Amino acid sequence: MGVEVRVEGLTKSFGRTPVWSDVTLTLPAGEISVLLGPSGTGKSVFLKTLVGLLRPDRGSIWIGDQDLPQLPERDLYEVRKLFGVLFQDGALFGSMNIYDNVAFPLREHTKLSEGRIRDIVTEKLDLMGLTGAEKKLPGEISGGMRKRAGLARALVLDPQIVLFDEPDSGLDPVRTAYLNQLIIDLNQQIDATFLIVTHDINTARTVPDNIGLIYHGHLAMFGPREMLLSSHEPVVRQFLNAQRVGPIGMAEEKDADELAAEAAAGAQLPPLPPIPLQLRPSDGGPRRAERPPGEWCHAHSVVPPLGSFVEVR
Repeated sequence: MGVEVRVEGLTKSFGRTPVWSDVTLTLPAGEISVLLGPSGTGKSVFLKTLVGLLRPDRGSIWIGDQDLPQLPERDLYEVRKLFGVLFQDGALFGSMNIYDNVAFPLREHTKLSEGRIRDIVTEKLDLMGLTGAEKKLPGEISGGMRKRAGLARALVLDPQIVLFDEPDSGLDPVRTAYLNQLIIDLNQQIDATFLIVTHDINTARTVPDNIGLIYHGHLAMFGPREMLLSSHEPVVRQFLNAQRVGPIGMAEEKDADELAAEAAAGAQLPPLPPIPLQLRPSDGGPRRAERPPGEWCHAHSVVPPLGSFVEVR
């Protein structure tokens, strides 16, 4: 069951270099949220701060009645067990085979027997369509398979919050589509709270229940998917339309002269395209955000096997 994550006034800098300030948002329990933003805006730093790998300069991250930045290291270690993280490259140990990579958190953080560990790892590998790849090293499988192995490892401790750091990085559009469907199906099954950092506009338009946009050191917007996909805010429209016209420049923010030159030339942002249909679970069941509150704890559908998903290196 996912938990709500409430962020209030979060601010982070490295020395005298600010990353972002006064970020306030709520990740609804069990829903999928996406965080967008130009390169270099600190989206990955935000994920690391959420999970407690980096300390903010100020602000709160509330999970239940616990404020993560205020916790002593021992308590923070326990709260981190609520999180599963899929890093950009999967962050697999190159000298370990896929089985041992996925088993690593169980061996490190639990006292389970090897027999029980084998059952859990086998279940997660099967869920990711990786049965048969257990003995392969990360360098012997495709990028998409490494992502799925990294996701299997992120899920072995049954996290209530799953963070995805650019899961589509390095994947072609077809593999990204498969991964997006997998994320939808996983969310339906485990009801964890998902936050995805991505640059992929199609992912942002079709996968999440909520979207946020970080720009120029601040959270420009955060809210339901339809709100951002129909927004009149120039920075949102420019980003979602992938246009050069607008406030975002090569150095993140255009100066006043550039914006004045665009206005003088009559350059205008095109309207946003129609809002696409949201991806549905593979079994046709309702998405988490659509279920009546009384049904949120009912039995979940099983993610369909992905064994037929074949990739070439």
